[in-house]
Amino acid sequence: MSDHLRAHDAALERLRGLHPIKIDLSLGRIERLLEALGRPQDRLPPVIHVAGTNGKGSTCAFLRSIAEAAGLSVHVLTSPHLVRFVERIRLAGTLITDEQLAEVLGRVEAANASRPITFFEIVTAAALVAFAETPADLLVLEVGLGGRFDATNVIARPAVSVIAPVDYDHREFLGDDLGGIAREKAGIIKAGCPVVSARQAEAAEDVIVREATKLRAPLTFMGQSFDAWEEGGRLLYQGEDRLLDLPPPSLAGVHQGHNAGLAIAALLAWGDPRIDEDAIARGVASASWPARMQRLTTGPYGEMARAQGSDLWLDGGHNPHGARAVAQTLADLARDGRPVALVAGTLANKDAVGFFVAFKDLDPLVFATGFDADAAASADQTASAAKTAGLRVEIADSLANAIRRALQSEGAPHVLICGSLYMAGEVLAASEQTWPT
Repeated sequence: MSDHLRAHDAALERLRGLHPIKIDLSLGRIERLLEALGRPQDRLPPVIHVAGTNGKGSTCAFLRSIAEAAGLSVHVLTSPHLVRFVERIRLAGTLITDEQLAEVLGRVEAANASRPITFFEIVTAAALVAFAETPADLLVLEVGLGGRFDATNVIARPAVSVIAPVDYDHREFLGDDLGGIAREKAGIIKAGCPVVSARQAEAAEDVIVREATKLRAPLTFMGQSFDAWEEGGRLLYQGEDRLLDLPPPSLAGVHQGHNAGLAIAALLAWGDPRIDEDAIARGVASASWPARMQRLTTGPYGEMARAQGSDLWLDGGHNPHGARAVAQTLADLARDGRPVALVAGTLANKDAVGFFVAFKDLDPLVFATGFDADAAASADQTASAAKTAGLRVEIADSLANAIRRALQSEGAPHVLICGSLYMAGEVLAASEQTWPT
């Protein structure tokens, strides 16, 4: 499978050439490589391991922000990147440098000795080596795909395992059965280690409960043992032993209140006394996670929006569950009576019709476009999916023209660029002002 990513740096170009296979779910290769590297996974700070279909990255952003507000130093591994490969690896709060990355990749590839390995496994091994060699108080580790056989699933005793909402995605790897998908996600649960889960569909919840029970892992569910909701412009968090009255989350959308609540519950389950109410409040209010209902105010597209007196938003969600969350946020914006326009590009292997159905009640005008990724659908394919979902569609010959036409369309609309993280990366790459840091 191609990695769909543009080469913005030498490390990525080299990795793509040497390890063209990105995904081949198995633990044998990564475990063998980590043995050759001296088992860096055994020399890490406490690990919060995060799986799920939607909200993983935002939950990781809240985990990091709250922990750093408490004065902790935090490692983070996330994927994919948006603009630069180094975004994936954050060492004690700072993105790994190109020089550090090249050095550790060289050591990892030497240890691998040309044996079969995937792109993601090499990256994960390099990150774990860097994390083991750099002091920190916490490691936030995001699953790449699935969980049970994901390359990150080499932590024997995580401080907390977190399962964000489980839904249909990556069907070519995880299948079409929600219970089966949940079994893969629940594969990160370890014997006796705490598990914190978002609200789940019944089929997914049943599987998570069975796995946790089998492994005697203490399990808490949002909506049962704890909850979080927005009320009166505040975020309220209710745990079994406390009620927190917090500022609204820095990330837009009702779903981000849920992601923040999941992060709070995970950190409280970890139990570090430095995670107090003040740190939680400051962390919730300051988390940053690009391309998740991010308002663009700088760079060429932000300037274009400002010139039109319109608002421009960017979201990389690409499956129906993610689209429903974003559509709810757009509906809140559209209460001012202004219309909604979508600038949409999709990958050919995603459920684009299901994605667009989520927006039907908003009656948006869709500007369908292609973008620069190996598996990108053509503008015509994306337009066809939007029409099948019952939406009004125009086709644009480029991403820039799609954005310009959407911003200039009737009624000064709320404009959302959506459909793919890879297209979101292309938007952010247009100016250093919008590169994630």
